[in-house]
Amino acid sequence: MTAKDRIVLSSDHAAIELRQTIAAHIEARGWTVVDIGPTTPESTHYPRHGEAAARLVASGDCRFGIILCGTGQGIMMAANKIKGIRCGACADTFSARMIRQHNDANMLSIGARVVGEGLALDIVDAFLTADFEGGRHATRVEMIAALEG
Repeated sequence: MTAKDRIVLSSDHAAIELRQTIAAHIEARGWTVVDIGPTTPESTHYPRHGEAAARLVASGDCRFGIILCGTGQGIMMAANKIKGIRCGACADTFSARMIRQHNDANMLSIGARVVGEGLALDIVDAFLTADFEGGRHATRVEMIAALEG
C-alpha cells in the first residue's frame, strides 16, 4: 500500500455519520481509507481533527485528506495552517473540481450541516477524479507555497 492509494478522513462530532458514509463510498471506488475518527458523538474540537489529518497528508503518508465539520470552514482553516496543505471547503461540485485542477488541493473540506449526503458524495467524486492542470496554475501554487515561509 502506498500513499497514492490512501485518503485520510477526519471530522468533528457534527459530521461522524457523513464521514463514515464518504469512507464507504470511496473505499468502494478502490481507495484505502485511513479514518482517524472520532467515533463517538461527544463534543470534540475540530482544529485537532483538521491538524491530525493534514499532518498525514503533509508527511506523504496519505495522498489526500477529506475533513468535515458543521460548516467545513473551521476544520479547513486548521488544516491550512500545516505547511504543504492546500485545502478548500466546497459545497458544490464545480468548486471541488477546480480546487484540484487549478490549486492542486490535497485536502477537501465539507460542511455536514451545509450539504446533504448525495451532494457530498458528488463533491468527493469531483475532487477525486480531477487532475491538476499545471501550466500557469503551477506558478500560482508555487506562489502560495512561498507564503508558508
